[in-house]
Parts: sequence; structure tokens; C-alpha cells
Amino acid sequence: MEKTINATASAVSGLLFFLLTVNFFNGVQGSIGVNYGTVADNLPAPAEVARFLLQDTLINRVRLFDANPAILQAFAHTGVAITVTVPNEEIPDLTKLASARQWLKTNIIPYIPSTNIVRILVGNEILSTANKLFIANLLPSMENLHAALVEESLSHRIQVSTPHSLAILSSSSPPSTGKFRKGYDAVVLQPVLSFLRATGAPFMVNPYPFFGCSAETLDYALFQPNAGVLDSNTGHTYTNMLDAQLDAIFSAMKLVGFGDLEIVIAETGWPSIGDPAQVGVDAKSAAEYNGNLIRHVNSGIGTPLMPNRTFETYVFALFNEDLKPGPTCERNFGLFRPDMTPVYDAGILRHKNSASIPINPSPVVTPVSPMPSTGKQWCVPKSGVDPTILQNNIDYVCGLGIDCRPIQAGGDCFLPNTVQAHAAYAMNAYFQAMGRYAYDCDFAHTGAITTVDPSNGGCNY
Repeated sequence: MEKTINATASAVSGLLFFLLTVNFFNGVQGSIGVNYGTVADNLPAPAEVARFLLQDTLINRVRLFDANPAILQAFAHTGVAITVTVPNEEIPDLTKLASARQWLKTNIIPYIPSTNIVRILVGNEILSTANKLFIANLLPSMENLHAALVEESLSHRIQVSTPHSLAILSSSSPPSTGKFRKGYDAVVLQPVLSFLRATGAPFMVNPYPFFGCSAETLDYALFQPNAGVLDSNTGHTYTNMLDAQLDAIFSAMKLVGFGDLEIVIAETGWPSIGDPAQVGVDAKSAAEYNGNLIRHVNSGIGTPLMPNRTFETYVFALFNEDLKPGPTCERNFGLFRPDMTPVYDAGILRHKNSASIPINPSPVVTPVSPMPSTGKQWCVPKSGVDPTILQNNIDYVCGLGIDCRPIQAGGDCFLPNTVQAHAAYAMNAYFQAMGRYAYDCDFAHTGAITTVDPSNGGCNY
């Protein structure tokens, strides 16, 4: 923790389909990302990292702890969803709208839309710092960044949020009694929650069962078989610690009137090496936690208090970081070593024989116009585009979580069963969902806007 961060599925094995595609359950989707920390002196070049994630892993989201220009440039034309962070010490400057505008022009504008920046996080675990200046300036900075995004017509694409540690809770056990710390609840958290609701952004938390477990609760923390923990207030029995931590956050949010907000897991993970006295710190435990985590958050099961949900989740961390201070475990949370070999198998590597999995999904690139489309319009592929490129467009859109079930076997738009027809549906679905801006139909110059409705039979666009 950075405490100071298909439509072609029939040919894919069940496990890969489960992890790669978005799991729809009552209309909610999950997605797996990774925290890309850089507190090390032995990491590969960002371009190598971007290529590795695209070609060799199922990771489709990356969270940065700053707005590193080399990394932002490296992920251009990949489609990978990038979250950037305003470092804690820069927060006070953003209380001036002019400074927020300048931050955006320096750190965001030069890289979009080629780089798919989807979220800006203001600081990391600000309330846990106990820094009164940072805390007082958190919400004004978030508001100014959002205002600057609105001015640039980017607020529909880029959210503003901030991640919190579980230290914001004064009570968490049993989960139904979760509540925010007094003094922070009404003064800081409720206004932040109001901002998130108004702007459609999620509440982001950093739950770490690793830091809350003991020898007696290790199986509970690792999603292994255990007796469970009963919440006598609700009658729910918790079989893993992550669910209990998430439900404690949910209870606290509900208590102050914000139980409707989405929760995103901004950080969670498990170290593979630690000091001798630490319990369950080994590669086997790390593989169990992160592998079970990925399966659980994407399963659609949800938690006892938030059933039928999936959770956008960012595993900490991409690499072991050899320059991090603190105990040994702090330098060994990585999924991969600096040479990009896996520390253990967490189930996120692509199978090389799965040729139907897109290697380089088509990005949405250079904007044609900053203005949204007016009147009834649709996005369709240009004639003569290579079917392989159109298939990449399909995979890109469906991989983002747009509902592609209509073009799967048995769906209303499965016939005609051609790449051209399926691409037309997927590209238009993205165009409509993103607000019908002209650049939402670019698709690396393979899309075109039409006023002729492409719907046919029972297939409605």
C-alpha cells in the first residue's frame, strides 16, 4: 500500500472467460485492475510494462500514484483504463480554481483521448494522515478539479474521487454496526459523499484483511473454509474478512444516507515475503488471497449486505518495490518481479493458446469534435474495414462493460452472425453510452456516424 496505491468467448476456457469478461449480474459489472507503484530503482520501462499487461495479463485497469507522463504516454492506444493521483502534498494548491485548471492542462489534457484516463484521485488516505491542511482542502480540491473537467467537456469521461483506509471507521465489528469516526462523519465525509453522488463517482476504500488477521483468523482472511463469523444484528454469517470490511463501510455510508453509492476497492493485496514473526506471509498465502479475491469480487455474489454485486478492484501491487520503507512485507506485495516474471500464480496471466483473446484492443483516439451529437444518430463501421480490426473494436467495447449480450448466441442481435454486424452493434452501444460525442465513434478511424437507423428485425440499436 502506498500509504505515504465477449463476444468471442466461446473459444476461451471457462476460467479465462470468467476473469476476462465482465460478469453481468443484475446489470452490475466488475473489473480487475492493479496498482502500479514506482518506489523502486529496478523497474522496467513503462512501455515494456504496458506491452506486458496487454499481451500477457488479463488486467484492464491501472491505478497510478501520481500522473507520471512517461507512464501515461506508454499506455496510449491500449484502451487500458488509467486512474491518476494528485499527491497529498499538492492538494492545497488545488483549492484555487486556476491551479486546478493548470494541473489538468499539464497532467491530463496532453494525453487524452489517446490514453484512456478515467479517474483522478485526490490524495491517498488523507484522513489517516491527520494533516489538518490536507483534510480541510480535500473537498475544495476535488470540486475544483471537477469544475475544470466540466470546462474542458471531460466530466462525462473522467471522475474525481479519493481513497480511504478503514481507519475512517470508529466501529466495524459486527459489520452492521459500521460507522464513521466522529468529527469526520458530518464535517468531512458527508460533504465528500454528497460530491460523489452529485458527480456520479464511487466511494473508494483500501481494505486489507492482511493487516486485520491473526493466526486464528488466517483462513477467514484468505477466503479458505472456516466456521464463519455471525453478525447477530442481521443474522448474516461472514465467511471471509473482506466481505465484513466492505459491509462495515456500507453500513457507515448507509447510516449517513449514502447507501446508494458504488464502492470501489482502490487497494488490497497480500505480501509474499515478510519478517519471521508475521503470520501467513508467503507466496502460497499471497496466491490464495489474490486468486480468491479476483474470483470473489467478479462472481456477482456480492456481500451479505450488498448482494448481487461485483466490485471494481485494484490489486496491490504490480511489482515488488525495493525502495519502500518499513518492514520487509512492504517491499513484497508485487504480483510480478521487475523482470516481469510472476512471483506466484494469481490467475491473471493469459493462456498463450487462447488466440481469441484480444491482444491489443482498439482505442478511441483523436477527437473529431468536442461537441456531442445532436438529433438521432448512430455509430457504425466504415465499409471495407478489416474484420480483424472490427473484432478488436468488439472486444474493446465488451471488455469495458458495455452490455454485449444481444450479439452473443441467442441474443436479439446475434443474427446476422457477422463481424461487421456485431461491430456495428457494439460500436454504437459505446457511442450511445458515452454521450454521443463525435470522438466516441472514431475507433482509430474505423467508425462513422450515420442518421440511418441500422436496427433490423428484433434488433434495436
